[in-house]
Amino acid sequence: MKATLLLLITAFSLLTATRTFAQDTDDPATNYKAALGLVNDNKATDGIPYLENVVKTNSNYTNAAYSLLGSIYDKSNQPQKAIATYKAGLNTFPQDQNLNFNLGIAYFRDKQYAQAELAAIESIKIDPKHANSQRLYGLVTFHQNKRANALLAFCNFLLIEPNGEKSDEALTNMQSILKGGVLKAEGPSIAENVKLNSIISASVASGQAKKLSGNALLEYQLKTIFTQVGQLSAQKPAKNFFDTFYADYFYKLTQSGNLPGFVKLLTTKTEDAGLSAWVSANAHMY
Repeated sequence: MKATLLLLITAFSLLTATRTFAQDTDDPATNYKAALGLVNDNKATDGIPYLENVVKTNSNYTNAAYSLLGSIYDKSNQPQKAIATYKAGLNTFPQDQNLNFNLGIAYFRDKQYAQAELAAIESIKIDPKHANSQRLYGLVTFHQNKRANALLAFCNFLLIEPNGEKSDEALTNMQSILKGGVLKAEGPSIAENVKLNSIISASVASGQAKKLSGNALLEYQLKTIFTQVGQLSAQKPAKNFFDTFYADYFYKLTQSGNLPGFVKLLTTKTEDAGLSAWVSANAHMY
């Protein structure tokens, strides 16, 4: 009995020594793995000192440490610390897609929607096919009552990820926008945004007046919106991110003959071969 107790005490002492060594060491890999282990053990905040050691280094673990540290702050309801951590990481790793995306999430949770939009744009520029960045852009623009921006972003998200729980949410948000749904606008009313929103309102009213329903109604509404938004973008002497990434792309989709396939993709959650081929052929447009 005494021998067993002695073994247990020895094992505990060794474990404690190992934990202490991990925190005190300057080795980034050891500190990062220690923090990750604590996160997996649901002791995330205990991992903060380890990660603070890592971000002071210039190693292969530094950018990941910024992401994990910011995530811990974000999930522990410390949004300002999360934002500051992500921004500090981006000062060193400006092309880190994950840091940009996580910064956008932190801004979104803190209801700083305009800042979240900018972070989502940077994330999309780095990885245009990152579905959750498309979704984030859609959500934060919807919260600013930029309904055309949100609608096209949700469409793009569904091109990348047509199935799943988040896809169902994106489709619901699309349907809400097409039914005239709005969220409380955050920020000033911009003339261009008012014009884009009016395109949606007019297309919805026009489709209803034609007594269309089902896929025919959705196809008519999207074709009208994509066309008019695209034409408005084409007239601009200086285009912004929304123009070049979304408006131009979906305007070309209406001209490709694949819009019915896209509507089928949205409503049946099955992949359309013609649409997939068109998306692949036009991937350079991202």
